[in-house]
Amino acid sequence: MIHTFTVRNDQRGLLFKKGSFVKSLRPGTYRFAAWSGYTMTMMNLAEPFAVPGKELMFFLKDGELRSELAIVEVGDHEYVLHYEDGRFSRLLTPGKYAFWNVAVSHDFRRIDVRVPELGSEIERSILPKLAGYYHMHEVASWETGLLFYDNVLQRELRPGRYYFWRGPVSVALKSVDLRQQQLDMTGQEIMTEDKVTLRLNFVCQYRIVHPLKALEIRGFDEQMYILLQLILREYVGTMKLDDLLRTKQEIGAYALGKLNERSEEYGVAFQSAGVKDVILPGDVRDILNTVLLAEKKAQANLITRREETASTRSLLNTAKLMDENVTLYRLKELEFLEKICEKIGTISLTGGGGSLLEGLNSLLAANGAGGAGGASGAGSTGSAG
Repeated sequence: MIHTFTVRNDQRGLLFKKGSFVKSLRPGTYRFAAWSGYTMTMMNLAEPFAVPGKELMFFLKDGELRSELAIVEVGDHEYVLHYEDGRFSRLLTPGKYAFWNVAVSHDFRRIDVRVPELGSEIERSILPKLAGYYHMHEVASWETGLLFYDNVLQRELRPGRYYFWRGPVSVALKSVDLRQQQLDMTGQEIMTEDKVTLRLNFVCQYRIVHPLKALEIRGFDEQMYILLQLILREYVGTMKLDDLLRTKQEIGAYALGKLNERSEEYGVAFQSAGVKDVILPGDVRDILNTVLLAEKKAQANLITRREETASTRSLLNTAKLMDENVTLYRLKELEFLEKICEKIGTISLTGGGGSLLEGLNSLLAANGAGGAGGASGAGSTGSAG
């Protein structure tokens, strides 16, 4: 009985006898007796060279087969990028590989993963095909990044995206926010020198300027809070309540000066600080309100007395002038008469002794303050309209 095998142009045949490799066969038709123990394995030239259950080294002893294969060996610390006819095909992990170089050309680019960062020579367009073999870190536009290999600082990274191979080196990226930040201290209870317990709401703004120093401080935000707390206690504890309320705007300037003395240690630049609120105990607040109300009443009374005195003095000066100047006195009479005439129609007066104002006063006393349409008496008559 004869076994016939046909090898196509896009194939190669591997001839085995009783399980042992004999040689490779090029395209053609081959016949073997059934009892000869020959078997054939067909290999597709478009696929990597691999025989299940067989080591590659046993096939490389065939010089003709070896000439048709591109062999690459990947070390434990390497990745290899495989290109076919200039196009990326696959990533090769540690091991030994063979590819048919009959139909296509093969190129290999070695990557040492002991240097984790993907260099600029790696086209970013192939990254989707490398999923699982690298990881990405991103530094935002308002941040700076500190790059660590195996917990050892390497360098500072500017904003952007960075890619690193997964390999024997541990990669960590710590981002530091460079924007202006705010530290709020709310409801901080502090005792003044005269033993009054009050609460302060305080705020300060700062910006990190030395990221590494800031990262070296464990619990950075907590330690900043404690520093501010101690500064405020130092200042408020040496002042009496009245002095503190009178100069509370100076607390911010004092605290800012003290904070800047420690700014180099914390790697920050403090930009502003100030008191938002001073909250007093209820009983102290009531006492202060009472004192304030009494002060305002006293000020109001003082102003009233001052105005009354000024008014009286003005009347006195006017009276002196009128007593010394008859013409001024007559002008005042006419001014008074003008004001009366604005409110009544016609006034008839009986001539006689006395001044015009005396006659008007007599008339008004007889007819009432509302004014009458007319008034008459004995003697000569005059009129005013």
